[in-house]
Amino acid sequence: MNWINDPNGPMYYNGIYHLFYQYNPKGAVWGNIVWAHSESKDMVNWEALEPAIYPSESFDINGCWSGSATVLPENKPVIFYTGIDPNQYQVQNYAVPENLSDPYLRKWVKPADNPIVVADETMNKTAFRDPTTAWKIGGHWRMVVASRRKQRGIAYLYRSRGFRKWVKAKHPLHSVPNTGMFECADFFPVSLSGDTGLDNSAFGPNVKHVLKVSLDLTRYEYYTIGSYFPEARDKYVVGKGFVDGWNGLRFDYGNFYASKTFFDPSKNRRILWGWTNESDTAQDDVQKGWAGLQAIPRKVWLDPSGKQLLQWPIEEIETLRGQNVQLSNQELKSGEHIEVKAITAAQADVDITFSIPNLDKAEPFDPSWTNAQDLCGLKGSTVQGGVGPFGLLTLASEKLEEYTPVFFRVFTGLYKHVVLLCSDSGSSSLRKEGLYKPSFAGFVDVDLDDTYKISLRTLIDHSVVESFGAGGKTCITSRVYPLVAVFDDAHLFVFNNGTETITADVEAWSMAKPDKMNN
Repeated sequence: MNWINDPNGPMYYNGIYHLFYQYNPKGAVWGNIVWAHSESKDMVNWEALEPAIYPSESFDINGCWSGSATVLPENKPVIFYTGIDPNQYQVQNYAVPENLSDPYLRKWVKPADNPIVVADETMNKTAFRDPTTAWKIGGHWRMVVASRRKQRGIAYLYRSRGFRKWVKAKHPLHSVPNTGMFECADFFPVSLSGDTGLDNSAFGPNVKHVLKVSLDLTRYEYYTIGSYFPEARDKYVVGKGFVDGWNGLRFDYGNFYASKTFFDPSKNRRILWGWTNESDTAQDDVQKGWAGLQAIPRKVWLDPSGKQLLQWPIEEIETLRGQNVQLSNQELKSGEHIEVKAITAAQADVDITFSIPNLDKAEPFDPSWTNAQDLCGLKGSTVQGGVGPFGLLTLASEKLEEYTPVFFRVFTGLYKHVVLLCSDSGSSSLRKEGLYKPSFAGFVDVDLDDTYKISLRTLIDHSVVESFGAGGKTCITSRVYPLVAVFDDAHLFVFNNGTETITADVEAWSMAKPDKMNN
């Protein structure tokens, strides 16, 4: 309960996963922020520990804000975080475990040489935060601190030989005009082949780098993939064809912000955490303490095309699967919907493959439709098309007074078919006031002419609907608050409102609660 936001520096240490996150122990609104600390052996069952750090020193007396964790080669973990000093300036600090023999790392201390990074006179001292996980190439450790100069987003680069004295590089790692403030930056390597994750210090000819930033102005994130040149210029260069700005690629096109990745050496994978925030949600929900939560952790890796990342729920989530239902070769004519019964529709894992026998009826795509979210609002789940809309009606009441549709719509583009994935919360609740009910959407980079098939996996957890289109190419998280479609009164349907008949192969599971839910 109470306010939760940014996942700070998740890490794996001596067989235990640690998650730090921003938390208000005193209420369900932002403020009184400490670094909450939880531990797990499987990232499914979590146990809350005492806060790792909280305001106590001059360099953080007005707040302990977001940051990261780094595990040094000597197997010594370090926390970087932003402190708010008496002048309300944002300064970068570090903390270390008090006792490395404690397997849970319960207590952390702040050395006296803090702060270790302070903005100089050329920089914005009140917009300078969220230090990244550090990486080492050659003789220098490096980290990034997010900032801005007027409306230019900046990722400042700092270097250190001994990890305590840090010097600002001559040039930022990267900067972009007209984005507004960068925050919660993340910089990490990905392998050009396979789905194996890489340690943050990995570098070489078979490696690309990802720079993700959260944008304070839009409350969305975006990422690019490019090349990192550490020795000559210490610069990141965005790859050809990537949009570097507000319209760039996103980890998630829904309610997902302030994300952070970490390398999991136990399974050689990179894990993505994100905060599914609740800005503008129903006020009574906020008062009950439902003010944000961490999304299900995802494995993330480079798509074989090199044009984007792929994401998928960690395999450990499947340990919660229970009752299983399969519907094979279900034909859905225009206007039809079929209920998926015998599972807990309010808490479920659903995996569907849709087969499209003919694409000739796909609507023409207007090149001016560059904003997927606007297009989803224009052509919702009830607006008949040629190929689609087809998909799921999640958290639906029996008579469909409430439902949250997650669906595809296919268009005929200039060179290939254009696929849109939507998660529309407009009909999710009968509440009339105080509820944020947007249409979220993203385009899906698939070639339907090869397979005439597309997949959708959706995880449903009462107020959260997380969807993964086309094997994790496009992901959308929605927060919804039905009044009728709750607990046993929630239903799940597969639907088709396009004129072209669609065939669906459905596998769905009831999902159990973890044994430990951060208690």
